[in-house]
Amino acid sequence: MSRQEEAQPVKPQPPRPRRRPFGNSPSRSPFWSPFRHLPLLAAVLALGACAAQPRSPAAGPYAAGATAPNAPEPPRARVALLLPLSGSQAPLGQAMLNAATLALFEQASPGVDFVPHDTRGSAAGAAEAARAAVSEGARVMVGPLTSGETGGAAAVSRAASIPMLAFTNDANVAGNGVWTLGVTPAQQVRRLISAATTAGVRRIGLAAPNGAYAQQLAATLRTASQEAGLLPPLISTYPAGALPAMAAKDLAARLKPPAPVVATDPAAPPPVAVPEADAIGLLILAEGGSRARQFAAALAEAGVVVPPLRLAGTALWAQDAATLGQEPALAGAVFPGPDNTAHEQFNSRYRQAFGDTPPRLAAVAYDAATVAARATQGGPNAPATLPIGEIVLGADGGLRLSPDGQTQRALALYALQPGGEPRVVEPATLPEAGL
Repeated sequence: MSRQEEAQPVKPQPPRPRRRPFGNSPSRSPFWSPFRHLPLLAAVLALGACAAQPRSPAAGPYAAGATAPNAPEPPRARVALLLPLSGSQAPLGQAMLNAATLALFEQASPGVDFVPHDTRGSAAGAAEAARAAVSEGARVMVGPLTSGETGGAAAVSRAASIPMLAFTNDANVAGNGVWTLGVTPAQQVRRLISAATTAGVRRIGLAAPNGAYAQQLAATLRTASQEAGLLPPLISTYPAGALPAMAAKDLAARLKPPAPVVATDPAAPPPVAVPEADAIGLLILAEGGSRARQFAAALAEAGVVVPPLRLAGTALWAQDAATLGQEPALAGAVFPGPDNTAHEQFNSRYRQAFGDTPPRLAAVAYDAATVAARATQGGPNAPATLPIGEIVLGADGGLRLSPDGQTQRALALYALQPGGEPRVVEPATLPEAGL
């Protein structure tokens, strides 16, 4: 027996008895699909009792429907969940498994099975999990988690012509049957450019530590600035281990306009003024946590005035927004992020089902599972039909799969506030198809 056959994840636990049942939620959002089939819910969650037992044809994987004890098991379309269910990432993998199961119930897909496979948090483990999924007849693969794991599993899924909905935001692994559902650097930059052009900004800058992430940000900033009719951006990269304060001081020298030259010769032509349009109106700071605070403070100490220069960050700022807002130089700084209202509604439903608040990445698993459930409605023998170009409502709001393997997401714009949660500056909007 292979390791994939032996490894069994922990099943989702049933809702706590003291909590409100699924069907009695006092408020229903546009993202809420009420559980009208509570017996169905109980039947699937009851499978948690056999969590540690090897899978068998009689027990079966997670099912969206239940049959009478003596009735023949109807065929179902299988969706493989490639998750880190062992090792240091096991708690995250379990939460993502829970979120995927929640999506299956809310899609009310009785003809679909979700079958979890442990990737062990490695590229080799992900490839092994993908091979097991192919042998079991999976129609769609949901996951794996990281770019490296996706690279290991994608070769298997592509060879079998099975679409993969990966959780990573690395656009380099997208395409040819693989869709990346994480919020990519390109999506974040384009959202910031959209807001900046509306505000009249003519030139944007980027400060980022060297690496693949900085390269993706810079490439998109150059392309999108040209498309928007903006001036060429200022790109400032520095060694990843550099002190933020030193990198900020070097950048400040480039941001501040040169001092005017006083002509001593009356016959000399007047000095050429630096056009106001050449000034950087928005600086994207690809740092987070204490490094972002140190960088912003050093810019202010070096004489870079905020405003008129406005600072911006990436979607990672949402994880530390309250702390970032305590730095005076970051007050009012903006960053893109998914729809908080939709995400809080997802969190509420997850807490009702599993008794705790999910980690942020669980929302991506919910979204991928929602897409997979829709793609396999044709049954176990039909090819999966992904909703390419259609708007899907997920845990973080609207999303749309593109033919090239990208996933467009509705992103809002938030501003940091001293000592409080960020405020919404612009609501979440989904770009037009193809952008």
